[in-house]
Amino acid sequence: QVQLVESGGDLVQPGGSLRLSCAASGFTFSRYWMYWVRQAPGKGLEWVSTITPGEDPRSIIGTYYAKSVQGRFTIPSDNAKNTLYLQLDSLRSDDTAVYYCAKHPKERTFTPWDPGFLRGQGTQVTVSS
Repeated sequence: QVQLVESGGDLVQPGGSLRLSCAASGFTFSRYWMYWVRQAPGKGLEWVSTITPGEDPRSIIGTYYAKSVQGRFTIPSDNAKNTLYLQLDSLRSDDTAVYYCAKHPKERTFTPWDPGFLRGQGTQVTVSS
């Protein structure tokens, strides 16, 4: 059974940092494009990042970021097997959202993230003083 489980969300002050995790199971992680998306209170889902995994389950060969997070959010290049991370730095109040990881439905296929892609239950990030 394909499953994505996010964790690491928390309450943090503006300017702070968090590292989110996405534990993947039920599929070969390195064969699928992965995504991070978020949903702020009262708003729709927003694409955050796209990740191209390498053949080595611990490697990432490509990352893409939304302009709103460029330079502040990063995908660490070294990942535990079947675990995806999102490093959030210089957090702002408008980063407050539920963060989800999502999986492309087809192996070795890239299309932009679609709301219909499988995602986990999400993890809450709240940025407030």
